[in-house]
Amino acid sequence: MIGTVDPTTGRTLDTYRFTSDRELELRLRRADAAVNLNAERPISQRVREFRVLAELLRSRREDLALLITVEMGKPITQAWAEIDKCVATCEFYADTMAELLAPQRVDVAPDTAEVRLRPLGVLLAIMPWNYPFWQVFRAMLPAIAVGNAVVLKHADNVTGCAKVLQSLFDETFGYGILTHVVLPPHRVAPLIEHPVIAGVAFTGSNRVGALVAAAAGRSVKKSVLELGGSDAFIVLDDADVAAAATAAVHSRFLNTGQSCIAAKRIIVQRGVFAEFVEAMVTELGKLVYGAPTESGTDVGPMARVDLRNELRRQLEASVTAGARILFGGKPDPRPGAWFPPTLVQVRDTDSAAFREETFGPLGAVLQVGSAEAALAAAEDSVYGLSCSVWGRDRDAVDRLARRLHTGSVFVNRISESDPRLPVGGVKASGYGRELSHYGVTEFANVQTVRSAATPRSHP
Repeated sequence: MIGTVDPTTGRTLDTYRFTSDRELELRLRRADAAVNLNAERPISQRVREFRVLAELLRSRREDLALLITVEMGKPITQAWAEIDKCVATCEFYADTMAELLAPQRVDVAPDTAEVRLRPLGVLLAIMPWNYPFWQVFRAMLPAIAVGNAVVLKHADNVTGCAKVLQSLFDETFGYGILTHVVLPPHRVAPLIEHPVIAGVAFTGSNRVGALVAAAAGRSVKKSVLELGGSDAFIVLDDADVAAAATAAVHSRFLNTGQSCIAAKRIIVQRGVFAEFVEAMVTELGKLVYGAPTESGTDVGPMARVDLRNELRRQLEASVTAGARILFGGKPDPRPGAWFPPTLVQVRDTDSAAFREETFGPLGAVLQVGSAEAALAAAEDSVYGLSCSVWGRDRDAVDRLARRLHTGSVFVNRISESDPRLPVGGVKASGYGRELSHYGVTEFANVQTVRSAATPRSHP
């Protein structure tokens, strides 16, 4: 039995029973049958279904967003934006699916040949709580477009969202294309190794990601991992300081700081450091920190009390090591998972707020003397998800960007996902890509079909 909890009060919202072994087997069989049906349906039908799903999301936007807010504390305006992004992704694949899935002709005259994208089968999606709808859509919608079906093991604290996701997909595609299960941790590895499961997508911590990859590896199954991130936000001496400071606050504190691609390590050249910090503190003072159901709120509670406690530990360890609190930092006495927006200046890259992934409203800013020092500080991390670089000299910024070992680099804008572009990391941030046409091929059998012009035999 698991329970969902209101992060604003700490009160239990609902409880759910674990999926029994018998029910799990039934759901796996139905998902397997759904793959066979989905793979044979014409692409035009899949396109229509994606448009239907977009309309369902659009028509139920208010209720779906409120569910996100109630279960994990996301400010309501940001929950609306999450649903809107899911709609846009449905429409992107509806618009491009025919082209993405069209067989690719290859000249092997006198024979004929083409490369086709075929489904792998039933995929297991182990998804996180921080974007309970968007993470599922961005990871699994491309796979469903190819013809796969999905078994969703969502984070426990957003089980209500998981139930609604299944109902939306049932209403759109019929039962089996996406079905959710509620499982304790010790039953996940056996599910990965189940013969019906053809691949696994995981978004979450490095520790659990390694366990998922090991289970998939034992069964020789494809896996895509989107793991932790500690993204650098580099501000060079010639940057537009006001724009960079505003963007840094938005990136670091969006979704109450609970994003893999948030600006967690803010690295600023000495020439503009004082001006930048002053501007950032001014912007922080404009944030509305309060009830997530209020439309004016920018920062709400964190999703869980244990996560709030871990962030508190990281702040205290950083201050003990010499970090200076520039904004916020005082404990919030309210019940629930409250942590106020906080900014610290760290002495070096060894500070906990800089070295570790901080998943909440805690930003760390570091002063450096040169662009080379900024690059070195940014690269001094096991993570490689994304990075944001700010400067007016585009050639200099591009030269720096080419030396960053990250899955994405954003120039004079914050890191963000877009269905037209691939998302994913390198190093300890995982492997594989989601979204765009790359996301379509990750869980596809890229099948070569070559036909002889005339029958041939070989001695």
